[in-house]
Amino acid sequence: MENKGIEPVLEGHTEKEGYNWVIDSIGKLVGEAEKAGVILGLENHWGLGLTPEGVLKIINAIKSPWLQVTLDTGNFLENPYERLSMLADKTVLLQAKTYYGGGRWYTLDLDYEKIAKIMHKANYRGWVSLEFEGKEDPVSGCKKSLALLRKAFG
Repeated sequence: MENKGIEPVLEGHTEKEGYNWVIDSIGKLVGEAEKAGVILGLENHWGLGLTPEGVLKIINAIKSPWLQVTLDTGNFLENPYERLSMLADKTVLLQAKTYYGGGRWYTLDLDYEKIAKIMHKANYRGWVSLEFEGKEDPVSGCKKSLALLRKAFG
């Protein structure tokens, strides 16, 4: 958390090797996902998935409809709307973070009306999953969060 998701490259290896390992591993899983009728969602997260470019590098290398994006609204600490837009059309699940009472690790003031417009423009028709990370009581925090998301996504 202190390093904002930037993971150092393993000593003696390169970032390119890391991408190759991930692409090879996920590439082997995609066939199993297809057999099971399951779409894999690669989340924008720390390490190689820290940037939309990193996520797309993996998704585009595998080129399978069985691998899409789990888009976490709270994992782009800078320029979130621009970065969310870059992945919106590949998204299979939208994970919406809220922070009522302040965040446990950090707090983002996300505009869900704006995010809903981004997702609508990308023709997103999937689920919106709530990920509550606030310090407020979870029951009241989740109620507020669901009201916010229902208003934005209608």
